[in-house]
Amino acid sequence: MSDLKIISLLPAATEIVCVLGLEAQLIGRSHECDFPESVRHLPVCSSAKFISGSNSAEIDRQVKEILSDALSIYTIDRELIRQLNPDVIITQAQCEVCAVSLKEVEEALKGLLDKECIIISLQPNTLSDVYNDISKIAKILNVSSQADDILERADERLNIIRHKLKFLSEKPKVACIEWLAPLMVAGNWTPELVQIAGGNPILAINGKHSPFVDFGEIIRENPDIIVVMPCGFSIPRTLEEIDLLLDLPGWKGLKAVMNNRIYIADGNQYFNRSGPRLTDSIEILAEIINERQFVFGYEGEGWLRFNV
Repeated sequence: MSDLKIISLLPAATEIVCVLGLEAQLIGRSHECDFPESVRHLPVCSSAKFISGSNSAEIDRQVKEILSDALSIYTIDRELIRQLNPDVIITQAQCEVCAVSLKEVEEALKGLLDKECIIISLQPNTLSDVYNDISKIAKILNVSSQADDILERADERLNIIRHKLKFLSEKPKVACIEWLAPLMVAGNWTPELVQIAGGNPILAINGKHSPFVDFGEIIRENPDIIVVMPCGFSIPRTLEEIDLLLDLPGWKGLKAVMNNRIYIADGNQYFNRSGPRLTDSIEILAEIINERQFVFGYEGEGWLRFNV
């Protein structure tokens, strides 16, 4: 089964396939799959119905409007998929906003291909779910040994962080902002990433969907550190809208602001993707939360300090 033709409709899945050494078998991708750089030449099998480049509030409005009378905010190119004739399509059932969903793929494939096509659907909610997905994909594609090696290296990297943190008793309160308007705090696997990196996550529960919050809740929690990591946003894209936070009444009085502990992280490339680079995301958080103990080299590319 190692020569199967694969279409990935999920950026994290594309990264998993590539890290497993099967990039040559990828024949199509989603419009959001952009890592590694070498996959950008692949045919694009999906598109978004909302207008790219809109601000956070406008994206939220468009998404809610589209979902009120449609199955998804994405469109699948059925004709292109028919031409590519894949053996495997990888998608997700975790979030209808984040990527093409399982239901969409099932609908699109009805009567489309003249052969059986394996659909792999991922639905991770925790870090262990993500690592299990790597093993799941590897098993189906008959490269389980590669997954074992990847997960062993990830565990070694996390153990370095855990070992150093054994000698630190202080766990600062960390707020991870996943959307700016309306405000959303990062849930799913992010609280666990914060904990492993030595922080105390607030206003979100590990394994549960990211909740919308009122800014008053953040004021009441008064976090020591705020990491802004909007879903799908690069650092420059986030900086375009950072005033949405700076202009909030009470912002300047937050402990994190007064102590200059505001950080912008690349949510698109790291934290929002349920793939192998969540290990990198933990290292990024370790650099941010315990800057004297950890220097992994992500500053400037994966995150930066925002001087208010």
